[in-house]
Amino acid sequence: MTTDSTQRTRVLTGITTTGTPHLGNYVGAIRPTVQASRNKATQGFYFLADYHALIKCDDPARIQRSTLEIAASWMAAGLDPDGVMFYRQSDIPEIPELTWLLTCVTGKGMLNRAHAYKASVDKNNAAGNDPDADVTAGLFMYPVLMGADILMFKAHKVPVGRDQIQHIEMARDMASSFNHLYGEHLVLPEAVIEESVALLPGLDGRKMSKSYDNTIPLFSSSAQLKKLISGIVTDSRAPGEAKDTEGSALFQIYQAFASAEETNTLAKAYADGIGWGDAKQILFERIDREVAPMRAKYEELINNPATVDALLLKGAAKARELATPFIKELRHAVGLRSLASAATTQTGTKTSRAASPAFKQYREKDGQFYFKLVDPQGRVLLQSLGFASPKDAGMAIAQLQQDDAKAMAALGQQVGLGDGVSAANVAEALATLRTELAEKAKGKE
Repeated sequence: MTTDSTQRTRVLTGITTTGTPHLGNYVGAIRPTVQASRNKATQGFYFLADYHALIKCDDPARIQRSTLEIAASWMAAGLDPDGVMFYRQSDIPEIPELTWLLTCVTGKGMLNRAHAYKASVDKNNAAGNDPDADVTAGLFMYPVLMGADILMFKAHKVPVGRDQIQHIEMARDMASSFNHLYGEHLVLPEAVIEESVALLPGLDGRKMSKSYDNTIPLFSSSAQLKKLISGIVTDSRAPGEAKDTEGSALFQIYQAFASAEETNTLAKAYADGIGWGDAKQILFERIDREVAPMRAKYEELINNPATVDALLLKGAAKARELATPFIKELRHAVGLRSLASAATTQTGTKTSRAASPAFKQYREKDGQFYFKLVDPQGRVLLQSLGFASPKDAGMAIAQLQQDDAKAMAALGQQVGLGDGVSAANVAEALATLRTELAEKAKGKE
């Protein structure tokens, strides 16, 4: 019988481990992600990106403390380490190993175009400095490590903001390059764009951000929370004067925590001229009601770092049950294998990889996505024209695998026969693929 994990869509989320979580982080990322983690149709992978943190932070004590705080914050907010894969990136040694394998198939030109690296180069050029001044190899190679994070666990979907789409596209390119060279091993991930991320205003009305020093820490004490809320900037309208909800930072924060009914009640109070002091008290009570139980759990975890460590190591052990055999498969694919085994199967190793027809999906310099069907000898049987997205190319491949005659007619000029190839050759190859897929599916039952 097929296992539960193979039936579910794998969703992977990386969690930064620098800084202290604030209410904006909670509303925009932690709360919705924790809610999504309870979806039984998905298998969630949540990792603390402490290797990535080393790129930005060279303070060991801060790295350690932030990792503890972030892990405790997410579990206090409801992330169940028994229901998902929750692990520390640095506890999975297979990830840096896969990073190197991907490095060897990743073009430097692609990394040159990474947004973070380009931003550093542009900043240096504007200042008249060497383009690579203060640019570490860690910053430059960041997309490859991120690609390994994703590809290690065959993630199907990766929720990201629009500014992170490039990293998912790069991971897809790396996977395609690896698969093209060594066979179909890596799953091409799909970015899930988070269009409606909630943004909270800070104490001064601007976006809540550590860079503006206007945040309200998520797990402030009740007294500190009340003090910070009392400092939210408001206008000078006195009690009894009607107040606008539009542009009111206080109201926007309240709305992020309150029900629709509660929000409507406060909106009416604004219109009736509620005093700012009373409005701030209502906001404090509403936030504290939601945060207080989490705060208690957070304090319990923070005061017991060994417990947090044990939970993360338990999550890493579960994750490595997948990672260890997979990296072994990838090592074998690239030729890092027993010399004795290679000596006895020297003539058979290359043919075993290419013992059947295969689809190869890739991206060209024009930005379009292509695929080709090749026979065991590498002859091109089918070649596609470009598709706008990898999903479209993948759907075309799926159609061909299900019903080649119908799919060929539907795709029309989008696919063409290779030189000297007949329709019968293609039909035979696709029939072979269908048989293999059916056997694999049967083997998992």
